[in-house]
Amino acid sequence: MESLISFVENEFVPKKDFPQFGPGDTITVYYEIKEGEKKRTQFFKGVVIQRRGSGATETFTIRKMSGTIGVERIFPVNMPALQKIEINKKGKVRRARIFYFRGLTGKKARIKEVRS
Repeated sequence: MESLISFVENEFVPKKDFPQFGPGDTITVYYEIKEGEKKRTQFFKGVVIQRRGSGATETFTIRKMSGTIGVERIFPVNMPALQKIEINKKGKVRRARIFYFRGLTGKKARIKEVRS
């Protein structure tokens, strides 16, 4: 049964060519929003907290600060509305899921940048 599911995912789910990114990276996600008959592109820029799942069900969570309030958004990798992903900074973290980042404020909320 699992081989059948993986076969269907490989054959019928369209693959998008996005750059490789992981937790700790600061990225900008451009996605399309439909409002009635109109379509517009909106972006969401923040730090990747986690990537989870695999194949067609893979998702990633981005966190940004809007004033003093933290805003998180979960994006499926295969969402048709996703247009492009830009990597602004590569971050160096020691965990795959950086949920501790939610409790940090000020200078403690900085992630060390990896220069390449």
